Order: sequence, then structure tokens, then C-alpha cells
Amino acid sequence: MVTDRHAINGKISAPDERFDVVVVGAGSAGTAAAIDAARGGASVLLIDENPVRGDMIGTDVPLYFGGRMTAAVQSPQRMVEQLFATNPLLEEAFDAGVDVRLGTCAWGLYVNGPAMRTLPEPLLGIADSESATMIGFGRLLLATGARDVVLGFEGWTRPGVMGAQGFAMLLARYDALASRRMLVVGGGELGRETARLALDRGLEVAGIVSLGAIDPVGDVPLFPHHSIAATQGGIDGVERAVLASLSGDGRTTIECDTIVLAIAAAPATELLDAAGVGPGGTIELIGDCATVPRPDPALLAAWSAALGRYATPATIVCQCEEVTRADLIGVQPPNYLDRPAPMAARSLASLLNDGPAHPDQIKRLTRAGMGACQGRRCREQVTCLLAAEQGTTPDRVPVASLRAPVRPIPLGILADWNERPEMAAGWDVWFGIPTQWLPYAVIGTPEEAELVANGGNMHV
Repeated sequence: MVTDRHAINGKISAPDERFDVVVVGAGSAGTAAAIDAARGGASVLLIDENPVRGDMIGTDVPLYFGGRMTAAVQSPQRMVEQLFATNPLLEEAFDAGVDVRLGTCAWGLYVNGPAMRTLPEPLLGIADSESATMIGFGRLLLATGARDVVLGFEGWTRPGVMGAQGFAMLLARYDALASRRMLVVGGGELGRETARLALDRGLEVAGIVSLGAIDPVGDVPLFPHHSIAATQGGIDGVERAVLASLSGDGRTTIECDTIVLAIAAAPATELLDAAGVGPGGTIELIGDCATVPRPDPALLAAWSAALGRYATPATIVCQCEEVTRADLIGVQPPNYLDRPAPMAARSLASLLNDGPAHPDQIKRLTRAGMGACQGRRCREQVTCLLAAEQGTTPDRVPVASLRAPVRPIPLGILADWNERPEMAAGWDVWFGIPTQWLPYAVIGTPEEAELVANGGNMHV
């Protein structure tokens, strides 16, 4: 039998480790599920990316921490102790025989399906600060919680603007929040919960801002029918927020060092989204990622329009790549790249002549969403702006795709993989088309000239 040495069939390594049950997320739901599985006789791995490494927490992944971390996040031992103190079930998990690994993220999920049929079994890629590992599993329970939804405005990139989930993590689990007086944006239940948490922990809440009416939260000042026009601040970030009445009858300046965006949250299902699979069979969602609904498109559109009313063309949309509103609507690359005349002449309007705009298309043309956060801070902003420019609603705009790794992982860690020799052989021409690609091994040999003469035209 002739075997194609360029094919990957049967060449992918077996997992480095295997467990009956793998649980991603060591909050209350994930830890309880891991304990139940272990007591039922299963081998169980429980991982949690928290505490996020001190040198990586500024990437705002997984949550939007917004530059309001104290120096405590630089002490890994102290952060681990804090997580155990806030979740007593972790010790119970150890006693039950669960393999608990903190500071370990799940960066990729791989399962056989229409686009892949060569895996030895379902695989989960995990990584800590030193190495990456492929894990095989019988069942995968995702207790990954919810992520922050971010909508920008003038000055939102200053340190001190953060998400409600990031705020709760820094305050309630890490005990590492560098804030004293905060303003909450969002008058729904998420905004009120955020305000109550702050008050319970002794923080001063300068107010709650909402597009509509707001139910009272203690004596917290309320700003119904208002939006944020801008932030003001200095070297340490936010010092004031400028609020604007939706009726247009004036502005109010609020002294604060932190602005918490509590407009909405979204289930953190990046692993499934990047893998192109949904829950079912061996994969199950539990906890907040199973119960938190997708953001209301009408709510997002309303907030985007209200915040955008006061934004300038230079207002940043994608913080990672410094893409502005003008860049996005004009379909231009960031300012650090050249803009030749044909490129400068294009716009979203010209792009729409060929059909509805897709966020992935906009990403390739403008780099919006191409940073380390993979669009966690801009995907809803991009969606809302594209919807507004096309005269439609955010739910009619295609969902931007995600790709593994869904966490920022140093390439040196990912590269240290136990690759089988069969996989390494022929890696440079997996598709086996010598007329389009010359194998690396023949460069500089007489065989190279022969291949070029026969039509080979590309080198590694």
C-alpha cells in the first residue's frame, strides 16, 4: 500500500495525558462538578487560568482589567493563596483526588468533524507559564464564566476604564483593585450588582449612568437618560468622567478614578467558537457560560449610538491595533502602515457594493480585532458600527470568528510540542504539490534545479 508522506492521517501524536473528565474553570460551578466526578470514580483534571501571570494580566485576557491592578498581581504565591481563600471547595477538590492546576489556561479545543478526521481522540490544548500540553478526555465540562462586553467612547482607552467581570475578579477574588471612587455605566441588573459589590467592599460609588430609568441602589447618585461624552485624566489614568444628557440640555463632570462598563456580559465560549463546535455529547457548558444570555442586540445598538454621538473620528475602536472609528468606517489600515492612494480611496460604502460587510473581512483590511485580545475589547464595537453603517441591527451582522490559540501564549511554549517524526517529515509540502512548493530539504542541492526547471517556483 502506498502512503502519502505529506498527509497528516495517523500522524498526530497521542495526547500527553488523558483524563475521564476535564473541567475548565475553577469557580464554584466548575469545582463542584470536578468533585462530584472524582467521587464517582473518574480521573479528573480541573484547570483555571487564574491567577493570570503578572506579565500577562495587562493584555486584559480573559477579562477587561483596565489597568487598575495593584502590585499584588506580581506575586504568584499570594494570588494563589487568595484564590484558595475565596473558594474553599478547591481544598475539597484536592482531597477528592482531583488534579487541580491553577494558572493554567485552555487555549485550543480540537475534535474530529467535517473539517478534521485525523485526530486520535478529542484534544484540549492547555498551557501554564512553562509548557503546553495536549490533554485527551472522555468528557469536557466548560465552566468558563462570562466575559466583559466593551463599547468605546472618547477616552475609554485610559487606565481606569474596565469591565464589570474584570472589576469583580480584581475586587472579590484577587483582592488587588487599585480604585477608590468609581462610576458604573449600565443601569441594568449587572450595573446594580456591580454597584452593590463595590459598596459592600467599602468603595465609593460616584454614580450609575443609564440610558433609561434606574432602580435605586442605596444612596448612590443616579444619572438616568445620560451617556458618557468623554473621560479626563492624567498619567495615572481616569480622573473624571464627562456625562451628557440624552436630551442635550447640559453636561455633568464626575470625579472618579475608575469607570466600570456594566452594559452587558457575554458567555465565554471562545473554545467552542474557535473549534467550530457546540455543546453536546462529550462537551457540556455549566455555570455562567451556560446561563448568561447573549447581549441584547437592541441594547448594544442603543449604547453604541449614544456613546458614538460624542465620539470623534479619531476615537479608538480597537485598542490593540489603534484602529480609529474613521479607520474602520473608511476601511483603512492603522496609521503605522502605509496608505497608498488606491487604499486611501476605499471606504465601507465602496466595500458594501459587493455585499454585506463581514467582521472577518474588516479585520483583514483594517486589523481591527487582530491584537492579543482577539477582539474581546472591540468585537461588539465593530459589530455595532458595521450595523449602523449598513442600516441594520447588530444581530444581522455575521459573528466574527475566533481561532486557536484563544489565549495569548508565547510561541516558545506552543512550539515545545512532542511532534512525531512522521509529522515532521514533509511538513513543508503537506499538500504534495512540487510544482508550487519546493521541499526545504532540496534547497541548495542539484535536485532543486531540476524541480525549478519542471515548474517549481516557491521556496520555504
